[in-house]
Amino acid sequence: MANETLPLTYKGHPLRRKDNLIYFGSMADKYIIMLQVMESQKQGDLDVASKVSIQLQLTDPDLKSRDRVVKKSEKDNLYSAMDVASVWLDRALSGK
Repeated sequence: MANETLPLTYKGHPLRRKDNLIYFGSMADKYIIMLQVMESQKQGDLDVASKVSIQLQLTDPDLKSRDRVVKKSEKDNLYSAMDVASVWLDRALSGK
């Protein structure tokens, strides 16, 4: 495997990170999740997320950014946020 990089995925959906933003899902789908790390705390030499904002968004490029948000919430850690994000995305993409 020469410079091949496998995309990072969680529960079958791709993950992309830019600074404190994490995008969960594919832009080719109707919905995507945006997670924003609002606060973090030091644990040893690592920064650990202590407040995470979650938004279920439409991927329609013709909508204004505030009109794309379908649902939003906040969680106390990244694990809880990813758990909620996974459920929201699966339900939205299945049409429930």
